[in-house]
Amino acid sequence: MSLATWVNRHYSEKGPAKWLVFLLEVLAASVLFLLMLTTCVDVAGRYLFNSPVPGATELTRLGLALMVFAAMPVITYRGGHIVVDLLDNVLGQKVLKVLGLVSALVISSSMYFLAVRIFELGERSIRRGVVTEFLGLPSGYITEYIAIMSWLTAACMITLGVYRILFTANK
Repeated sequence: MSLATWVNRHYSEKGPAKWLVFLLEVLAASVLFLLMLTTCVDVAGRYLFNSPVPGATELTRLGLALMVFAAMPVITYRGGHIVVDLLDNVLGQKVLKVLGLVSALVISSSMYFLAVRIFELGERSIRRGVVTEFLGLPSGYITEYIAIMSWLTAACMITLGVYRILFTANK
């Protein structure tokens, strides 16, 4: 079975979004696997050979940032956020749609402006040559990655969030 056939069978998204979701999930899964491997090698090295992996804590922090922000646009695109629906039975469908639209606009604009500031901080870190404490990796690139994924999340929220609110039937 080819990769395209497998992706088409297991992903319901349409067009290029299908491949973007697939690639982001591969990135998140790969980073999670590497985090697991790093932790296992670090623990085994620490307790069996009295020699832990240098910078394992730093690698874990960077890996968590990569993994979380790779998954965030996918979760947003699929509408997988936790929703509290205490008032859904009390309020009418039109009010719920308006509240959903307002929520999508507030969240997407917040993510956008937050990403702008994060990107500025990443640029500043790169200009100043800021590196991580133990391994000396440039931290600005991870910061800019976080900003780009936040922009992608904002785009997912504003496009698909509004589409689902306006054009899909309620469950």
